[in-house]
Amino acid sequence: MVSTVTSARVPRSRGRESRGPGRSLALHATLVVASAVAVFPVLWLVLTSIKPRDAWQSSTVELFNNPNLDNYAQVLGQTAFPRWLFNSLLVAAMTTVLGVVLAATTGYAVSRFRFPGYRSIMWMLLVTQMFPVAILIVPIYNLLAGLGLINQFPGLVIAYLTSTVPFCAWMMKGYFDTVPQEIDEAGRVDGLTPFGTFWRLILPLSKPGLAVAAFYSFITAWAEVAYATAFMTGDDKYTLAVGIGQFVGQHKAEWGLLTASSVLIAVPAAVVFLLVQRHLVTGLTAGATKA
Repeated sequence: MVSTVTSARVPRSRGRESRGPGRSLALHATLVVASAVAVFPVLWLVLTSIKPRDAWQSSTVELFNNPNLDNYAQVLGQTAFPRWLFNSLLVAAMTTVLGVVLAATTGYAVSRFRFPGYRSIMWMLLVTQMFPVAILIVPIYNLLAGLGLINQFPGLVIAYLTSTVPFCAWMMKGYFDTVPQEIDEAGRVDGLTPFGTFWRLILPLSKPGLAVAAFYSFITAWAEVAYATAFMTGDDKYTLAVGIGQFVGQHKAEWGLLTASSVLIAVPAAVVFLLVQRHLVTGLTAGATKA
């Protein structure tokens, strides 16, 4: 009887244990090649940044050619890089805070309420993401010039918000849709206002969505070049993305300074990613697990 039951068992599905040695070797080889392709540009950038100033022009390829930190010392001590760094941090922080606030409130409003113009707002959030940056520079420049905000940090922040808020608001609307409306009803029963319900009940449940919105807003402001080049005309108002362009002359580029600056620029972005990484990973499945 036991043998009959055993023989009637469903055969095991073809899984990892059924993969042949040839397929495993090909899979691992592909992963190694893909990893090498992804890591090589970053590794080459770091190695170039610690080489002597003109070592990149050498005809011989050497991974380590008298490595030193002279490029970093010159960037931090003999250029306006610290000022550019402060400007970028200020603009990115303002864009992140305002972008998250506006996106969260807008997303919650269109997720929970139906009001005149609801469909128009939804279409506006969607359509504004279809325009490339190049065709928006002139109209935004005219608007900022009329308000006296050219070469002003608030003007640059407003320009960045025109691209970050529509995307983040649409994303937050989808995330708020996954939060049960019974939570809002429970808040109203307890005497909370709509804003109180949003602030005290909904936002704490939406940390993954807020983390994605904050990260997107920060990276947009941190790495953007077109708006910063067009709207910031004073050397003391340059951001990092614009400032490092000063290392490229008409006849020669200071590759040592460029690579050292690029490595330094990547550090704050990596720190922000590490801070929100846990919530970013959680946000991938949070919408599917809420009741």
